[in-house]
Amino acid sequence: MRLLKIAIANVNSTVGAVRSNVNRALALAHAAAADGATLIALPEQCISGYPPEDLVQWRAFVDAQWDELHRFARETASLGAALAIGVTCARGPLIYNCAALVHRGRVRGLVPKEKLPTYNVFYEGRTFTRGVPGLWDELSGIPFGDLVFDLDFGTIALEVCEDIWSPDGPMRRRCYAGAEVVLNLSASPFRLGISATRREMIATRAADNQAVVVYAALVGANDGLIFDGGGYIYQNGRLCHDAPRFREGFSAATVDLDRTRRLRAENTTWRTDHETFAPLAASVKHIPIDEPTEGRDRLTYPVPAHGSFFLPPPEAHRPARSEFCEELLDALTLGVGDYFEKIGCFRTIGVALSGGRDSLLCLIIARRYVDRRFAALDEAGRREKAGEHCRAFFMPSPYSSPETTRAAAVAAAELGVPLAIVSVDEAFERELLAVAAMLQPGEALTAAARQNAQARVRAARMWTWSNCAAGLFLQTSNMSEKAVGYSTIGGDGEGALAVIANLPKTVVNYLLDYLLETTGSEAIRLTLLKPATAELAEGMEDEKDLMPFPVLDACFALFAGEKMAPGEVEEVLRALFPDEDAARLAAWTEKFARLFTQSIYKWVQAPISLHVGNLDLDRERALQLPVVERGEWWRRG
Repeated sequence: MRLLKIAIANVNSTVGAVRSNVNRALALAHAAAADGATLIALPEQCISGYPPEDLVQWRAFVDAQWDELHRFARETASLGAALAIGVTCARGPLIYNCAALVHRGRVRGLVPKEKLPTYNVFYEGRTFTRGVPGLWDELSGIPFGDLVFDLDFGTIALEVCEDIWSPDGPMRRRCYAGAEVVLNLSASPFRLGISATRREMIATRAADNQAVVVYAALVGANDGLIFDGGGYIYQNGRLCHDAPRFREGFSAATVDLDRTRRLRAENTTWRTDHETFAPLAASVKHIPIDEPTEGRDRLTYPVPAHGSFFLPPPEAHRPARSEFCEELLDALTLGVGDYFEKIGCFRTIGVALSGGRDSLLCLIIARRYVDRRFAALDEAGRREKAGEHCRAFFMPSPYSSPETTRAAAVAAAELGVPLAIVSVDEAFERELLAVAAMLQPGEALTAAARQNAQARVRAARMWTWSNCAAGLFLQTSNMSEKAVGYSTIGGDGEGALAVIANLPKTVVNYLLDYLLETTGSEAIRLTLLKPATAELAEGMEDEKDLMPFPVLDACFALFAGEKMAPGEVEEVLRALFPDEDAARLAAWTEKFARLFTQSIYKWVQAPISLHVGNLDLDRERALQLPVVERGEWWRRG
């Protein structure tokens, strides 16, 4: 047996905090080594924080990482484990996203990322240079390029994140060059459903290459990107370890490398492919590591926890509804908490409660962050911390109903958050008078102006509160409203962080239904009694102004997500909503396309939003559209 204990260390790094990031990495590295780990994998860009974006154009930023990489090596010199950590490296004028191997106090090699994603939320091709097959150089005497490392227990390869997402990535030639273990250092952002995709993809790579594949992920949030952490160890296609997500820490599993060698010898297809790709594998440089690893003699063979090599383990089934909702709530909670903590200028979190669904969900997420942050306290202690960290504000206008007033009060009381009720009536009327004085003959106050003025008074007050209380002002509009401009510039479109701006309204409702079922919250029950409404005019209801939210969200998914023309959208809607009138569906499709394209100028001004899906309206992330455009390309006739 060639037993090897592999640890995955999920570090919550902050962009630019190179010293603090290395301190966190060191703490986990020492803890994993004390637990007997032989090989420790840390995330992509662990030292810099991810994504560093254009910060890598500052050479001082890159140089600082180099210094910290060597400090990391010095301060792990006493460990018997080999460690892989992500870092930015400079080679002349070129900048690379690298994985570094550290062992016995020295940096043993640097392997640059080859696949640089420049799609969706990624911009790496803008700043980084890619590695290529056969690349070989030295950086200050350290091997750099297309490398594998020969240690006392076997041969390992390093790669970075996107490299594993391509079947034609460096893993294949490095495995044919002798690598039995591949460490993939990743900073893959959270998206709904991504964990299942990762598992399937990594299992395939491990089976195709007949290797042990270790996937170590970044955890935490930077700007609007949320990293769910966790990671996997797959041996020749079989899952050996699934690391916990949404928390900083390490976990480990033991594998027998003799099993990988045996399976390679038995697999005729792998051996035949090895012959075919031998010339490609010859370009990979082997780096010998003479100093031994320690502690492997104390390892024991990884026997099944349930005691059988033939029977499946007991299944801990989690309903799909619970998994979807809890995963999404965990991600949003992590996103809010890290934004609040990492920037370093906030002391409190503020939510302008309306008595409606969106603001209630945002306040629940803020309270959930407090519960996670102070999980060691009992309920009374966490409630006290919620009162210290969170604030709620209800700012009624002449159109606020008794129902929403009560819902807001009950929500604040349930969650233990101080509530201030401050009417906007006088400020609203003064604003209307002031604007009336600005109008020319033939111009008049419109219904939209009267509605928006209320929202803008509220937003201005929230910003002023933020100045006074060092408050993180959470923006509470959802994706459906944002997509069609049903939020006010300078009003409910304002805030420092948009918590649910990438959640369609149907998902907001789904989450609240789930939370009502699982918590029995009276605040949620009261909120859901009333149809969704901004309460900016008498009898106002969101779906009457727009269209049913299931239809609107379907239009968004098809038009913005699938890039369908309105005629195609309409055709799909008829199949999706067979009981709806065809003429009404056609009108709603036309209305959506018109509102969407005419509202781009609004949503490009919105605050940073938390990215939780493959599609969102943050112009710096997933969907980049020109602000000035005409819809002649999709209009018929």
